[in-house]
Amino acid sequence: MISGKRLFHVAAAAMALVCGVGAAAQGNNSASYPVKPVRWVVGYPAGGGTDFLARTVGAQVSQQVGQPVLVDNRPGAGAIIASELVARSPGDGYTVVSADNGVLVYNPALYKKLPYDAEKDFALVGMMGRSPLIITAAPNAGIADAKALLATVKASPGKYSIATPGNGSPHHLALELFQREAGVQLLHVPYKGGAPALQDLMGGQVPLMMLDLPSGVSAIKAGKVVPLMAMSAERVPQLPGVPTAKEMGLAGVEAYTWQGLVTPAATPREMQARLGTELQKAMADAGVRQKLYDAGWEARPADAAEMTRFTEAERKKWQALIKASDIKLD
Repeated sequence: MISGKRLFHVAAAAMALVCGVGAAAQGNNSASYPVKPVRWVVGYPAGGGTDFLARTVGAQVSQQVGQPVLVDNRPGAGAIIASELVARSPGDGYTVVSADNGVLVYNPALYKKLPYDAEKDFALVGMMGRSPLIITAAPNAGIADAKALLATVKASPGKYSIATPGNGSPHHLALELFQREAGVQLLHVPYKGGAPALQDLMGGQVPLMMLDLPSGVSAIKAGKVVPLMAMSAERVPQLPGVPTAKEMGLAGVEAYTWQGLVTPAATPREMQARLGTELQKAMADAGVRQKLYDAGWEARPADAAEMTRFTEAERKKWQALIKASDIKLD
């Protein structure tokens, strides 16, 4: 016969087990999702353009869902470290990663072996923003505008060096596209990151740089670098006086650095859909859009289906260029 005291302990243990199972079930229930903090992994250092975008959008998503969105910076290897981390994470809806052109488009063509599969390991959630790439000059380079740029580099093949944040970066591939379409030859100087490249540009150690606006907006406003030509379809709203490559007769030159959001492929579809809905809602917020604009980003929200179509088109375009240019990083 069970004593009253023992019966009490058995009942208490049973209740704890039921509550524990209930809590676990609630954590995996898309109807109540999210019930705990969401980790947003960023493959670049804190303080950069990608980090700013994630923190700005993540803060708005956090406000919408009533749960913290915690940015986890895992820089290194062109975001490969962060991408592998998320690809191997549980598909429970609580881990996402900022995925750019490098992660989803370039790396599969640049490396023979990757620790993740860009097409199989991720579920696309949606697009966030993009920034056109801009050819800029040091103030002491003696190149004042796009017309002078083309005339100068055509007259002296291989003489002028141009910095990028690194081999295989969107900036590097935009440079390859520009050289091919313009019929010019520049000396590529790949740095280990955009910050040291920009510092050398401002200091006059390198005359030219392929620059993304979020990284260089402050330097451009301060007159420390000279924007010459934008690799965008239309003039950049923040730089209305800078012509596009298309305006200069280079119709095939269009290049951006862009950012989307992805989650592990095993994430339940209902949670993917909820993430996508909240992401689009955050991107539509006027305050978020203004912050991104001020930081050099163009808000370009798109759902998962549209992001899939866009990414597939980008792969066809850029992977063909990588192959034709014989660019390999391993």
